Amino acid sequence: MDDPKATLIEYLQSARDAVVWKVEGLSEHDARRPLTPTGTNLLGLVKHLASVELGYFGDTFGRPSGIALPWHDDDADPNDDLFLTAGESREWALDLYRTAWAHAAVTFEQCDLDTVGHVPWWPEGDDEVTLHRILVHMATETHRHAGHADIVRELVDGAAGRNASDPNMDDGYDWPAHVAKVEREARAAEG
Repeated sequence: MDDPKATLIEYLQSARDAVVWKVEGLSEHDARRPLTPTGTNLLGLVKHLASVELGYFGDTFGRPSGIALPWHDDDADPNDDLFLTAGESREWALDLYRTAWAHAAVTFEQCDLDTVGHVPWWPEGDDEVTLHRILVHMATETHRHAGHADIVRELVDGAAGRNASDPNMDDGYDWPAHVAKVEREARAAEG
């Protein structure tokens, strides 16, 4: 029988790795530039995920990281964690993310799935959680953002797939013909 905690950690890590892979090989501009009307960008996703992991796997379980996150200050714009400033490098963002992983790993070692924590930014009454709930929360949030990263990276240079060793895509497929077929069907559905 699989160990449930190890399984959750494995799924979380696969999403983390996918997000990091999506920024590889891009110029600074392409890794940072907004590609949706709400500003979604690859390195912003990394910074955001690093930030929330530090909170959920640190503060929630009484293990603050001690890392200053000024974009979470009361007077900060609520979306300051979703992009890098010119002074924040790609290496800095990736290091922050990997530091968050290491911090989380200690929490995983020290806590069982039923260990109770408190999410300080959740409403009172809903703020008591277990490590199990937070692992599910972060695995799903990270996979959600990995999906965003998939789309954003495809918009940048056409690169698509799950990860470097398992692209989960048929490289020989006629994608332009597929897109044309989907467009035809969408137009036909309009009437």
